[in-house]
Amino acid sequence: MAQQDTEQERAGSSAVLPVDDEGFVIDTVDCEARETAYRERGTSRPITVVGNPVLHKECKDVTEFDDKLAQLVDDMFASQRTAEGVGLAANQIGVDLKVFVYDCPDDEGVRHVGVVCNPVLQELPADQRRLDDSNEGCLSVPTAYASLARPDYAVVTGQDEKGNPITVRGTGYFARCLQHETDHLYGYLYIDRLSKRDRKDALRQMAEGTPRYPVVPND
Repeated sequence: MAQQDTEQERAGSSAVLPVDDEGFVIDTVDCEARETAYRERGTSRPITVVGNPVLHKECKDVTEFDDKLAQLVDDMFASQRTAEGVGLAANQIGVDLKVFVYDCPDDEGVRHVGVVCNPVLQELPADQRRLDDSNEGCLSVPTAYASLARPDYAVVTGQDEKGNPITVRGTGYFARCLQHETDHLYGYLYIDRLSKRDRKDALRQMAEGTPRYPVVPND
């Protein structure tokens, strides 16, 4: 009976999300219940930090949408909550797969919760490329922040944890999150987009700070 209950809970939290009239996934429904269900089934893992090889190469495509992937997603939500993050890519807990999770507000304070496998960031037309140069941070570069210009609107296509095709869009802070996490899965950290001076400063901040969550040391 306990196993059956767990399967029912997993089915509920990973049900196919509705889409709007334009075909974008509606990831703002039942956020608290869905995030809690994922997280409570998962086990928090330590975060890999800059210098770990898994963070600096393109990850493998997700090809098996099975119980092993479902458990990874649960663990990612648990790890994200422990680290108090708004997004987490699989390689940030040492797993070489193209999947990220998010629990992120947009600039209007609307909460978005979801999972994207095999994400592809869509090219934006010129009229949608307004840049936002807000500060950005990363769980894999703990305690460091730097200003980084990114478009304030983003569209990512991919699949959910069941393999269903999805399209996710975000504005403001959530758009930054979608771009940041997709970057991770192709081997880029946000500091790779900084000038040499700003990158050096971010690494200095990291060296001088103390992470508030468990990390994997680089031997």
